[in-house]
Amino acid sequence: MRISILAAVFALALAGAPVHARTAAGQATLPLAPHGVIGVGDAQLTASFWLKRLHQPDRVIMDAAAIDRWNARVTELDPFVYDLHDLPQKLDRKTLRGWIENLSTRPDRTLYDVHGNAVTDAALDALVQNLALDAIPEQTDVRYGLVVHRAMLRTFPTTERVFSRKGDTDIDRFQESGMFPGTPVAVLHASADHQWLFVEAPRYRAWVQAKHVAIGPASEVFGYVGKTPFRVVTGASVDTVFTPEAPAVSQLQLDMGTRVPYAPEWPADKPVNGQGPYASYVIELPLRQDDGTLGFSHALLQKNADTHDGYLPLTRANIVRQAFKFLGERYGWGHAFDGRDCSGFVSDVYRSMGVHMPRNTSAQSVSPAANRIAFGKSTTQAERTRAVGNLEVGDLIYIPGHVMMVIGHLHGQPYVIHDTSGAAFRGPDGEMHHVKLNGVSVTPLLPLMANARESYIDHMTAIVRIRPQGTTGAKQ
Repeated sequence: MRISILAAVFALALAGAPVHARTAAGQATLPLAPHGVIGVGDAQLTASFWLKRLHQPDRVIMDAAAIDRWNARVTELDPFVYDLHDLPQKLDRKTLRGWIENLSTRPDRTLYDVHGNAVTDAALDALVQNLALDAIPEQTDVRYGLVVHRAMLRTFPTTERVFSRKGDTDIDRFQESGMFPGTPVAVLHASADHQWLFVEAPRYRAWVQAKHVAIGPASEVFGYVGKTPFRVVTGASVDTVFTPEAPAVSQLQLDMGTRVPYAPEWPADKPVNGQGPYASYVIELPLRQDDGTLGFSHALLQKNADTHDGYLPLTRANIVRQAFKFLGERYGWGHAFDGRDCSGFVSDVYRSMGVHMPRNTSAQSVSPAANRIAFGKSTTQAERTRAVGNLEVGDLIYIPGHVMMVIGHLHGQPYVIHDTSGAAFRGPDGEMHHVKLNGVSVTPLLPLMANARESYIDHMTAIVRIRPQGTTGAKQ
């Protein structure tokens, strides 16, 4: 049976009148609030509401050893997750040029700048020229570095933002992803203007501004990445303590899941950058020295900031708590706007518990390392309905170009949290009505419509469950 919404009286909702909707499958009625999102009131916008509904909320889903095995499997099997240790010391010209050209393909469609002007052929030619493809030597010596600031990975070596249509200034088509302080990279090539580096990061190959990378010996780079003990950022983001004595590590933004070594034995009466550390953690951060090489500096991270000694346990309660810390954050395509997009959102939540995932939805949904249920044209509606009925907290639901995370069940149907541009429901007049969201939002799953005839359920391509390989886990 096709799952759809029969009535969501959108116009009355905007006027503030209490209205309800009923699904064809016979679920309980859902209220439609004045904000236009069906089935969601103030209570459903709190983590506590969903935590109270969990069975065994603190049961560990995967312990540290199981997560290590998961990560090793992802790194081994997933073609979009890279093990920097596996790179040869030298790369041949054909391989490296192929990697760059595979990413930095000259656009063959019209793109627009932030002012709505068409990007000229001359501007595109200049971008291709800046790739410096002819400067790639027969053999390139691989170098290594650490990211020192929150940095953007770009399709081309440019900060110029471009868009598919006039008036759209959200989806920058040259924006690929983001990286955070302490991320290791293999440095493979430099742009013609020497302001950009083509790098391989653990989940992406793309261009990053050279000023965000400090280059050093592989032993120092990988030594820092594996250093213990460490704290993990568990808030949406935290900042290091302001310090005029060390501006490179002053008020440095650290996003959820960022791992930083710290010194628990640091004497409480020994100042760090002119400040007593007894109310803060003394952490170690990479910095870029004047000549571009790698250095390290101590900094302070307040003890009342949202961090944890090591990764959080992977539990349903922590999945819900972590996801809700992003609630209301502006959608940021490719981690733009100091935020994240749908796939960045779910991967950052799981990263705070030590779980590695590919970066993009297209890769996450087909990862050979994941426990997944795949859906295709031959999948029956009964099979889709049955899979939806078995959804558990933390499950990831994929449709083309989008991912949602299950947070629980209410009114006999699953609810999700996702970073989305908006939601569509069918009105009583048979027309589609859209709610602009453009951020991390809570919605029920079943009423969501992909188009005038098909629901999100009809468009599901995969359900991914973060569990040990070969297991399905227990019901929530």
